[in-house]
Amino acid sequence: MRKVLLALFTPLLVASAMAQEPVNWADKLFEGNLAHDFGVVAHGALLKHTFKFTNIYKVPLDITEVKGSCGCVKGEASVKTLQPGASANINVTMDARSFNGPKSAKVFVYVGPKFVSVATLTLSANARGDIAFSPSEIDFGNLQRGQTPSKTIDVEYTGALADWRVVEILKSAAAPFDLKVEELPRPVNAPARRGYRLSATLKADAATGSFKQEVILKTNNAATPIEKFNVLGNVQAGLSVSPNPVVVNGMKVDESQTKKVFVRASKAFKIVSIDGQGDGVKVEIPKSQDATLVLSVQIQATKAGPLRRQLLIRTDLDSEVTTLTIEGTIEP
Repeated sequence: MRKVLLALFTPLLVASAMAQEPVNWADKLFEGNLAHDFGVVAHGALLKHTFKFTNIYKVPLDITEVKGSCGCVKGEASVKTLQPGASANINVTMDARSFNGPKSAKVFVYVGPKFVSVATLTLSANARGDIAFSPSEIDFGNLQRGQTPSKTIDVEYTGALADWRVVEILKSAAAPFDLKVEELPRPVNAPARRGYRLSATLKADAATGSFKQEVILKTNNAATPIEKFNVLGNVQAGLSVSPNPVVVNGMKVDESQTKKVFVRASKAFKIVSIDGQGDGVKVEIPKSQDATLVLSVQIQATKAGPLRRQLLIRTDLDSEVTTLTIEGTIEP
């Protein structure tokens, strides 16, 4: 009985302790990491940082609001509710297009709703007025594997160094894009602009998944010899399968089920073959050609125990293949 009473009163004790703390007890979730200085940055840069926080209390906490002190900063929580002992992120951005020189701003993280507090995160940066990126980064967004789009970024210098120039451009050899560099075009009936236009072209064989690569520009400016920008995107597989995995529930030995599976691509295709069939698994392959094809997957339970099969779907899209997983438990 004593243990039961202790269990019942534990949340009350925790609640009481939180209630007695000052209203900024949410600062403790960040373990002292409440500020970030981006340093000297180019005017026009979109600055990003992640603050990690952990629920050190024994009750769930809701992130009720994340608000910036000005329009140049924004924040977003990676979760809405943080369980005891769990960690999450506050992802913040600072837009250096909206200010020149030193700037400090705050992001307020409100926690509640029962036990209310606010954590204050401080961001600072010094935006140089003599160089600007437009846009702030190259973002390819979501695209299909095999596509080769190109996007550009302008780097313009407006400072006092008469012979300012980029002397070297560095990027990872594994970067999924190629870079081409040219001088900024001269506007009609206007003075020449000093700077460069960089074109990034995604490689046709870029691996699937998200990427973020930093490009470093080495300049002849001794005061600030390094400039940086990011190239990012998300390469999606040419084929998508849903649902995947196919989950089998409630089947007993000698019973069977038929599942519908959708295979999609960015253009019409035909399924050539499906490897891994047999031993109770059979797939009816459609003879048609379309951007979306429907498979009928027939599953016959032959023995009790865990079921896990992987099928390999082959198509006529430049030998594009994808997998379909079947899993579940067969009851006796």
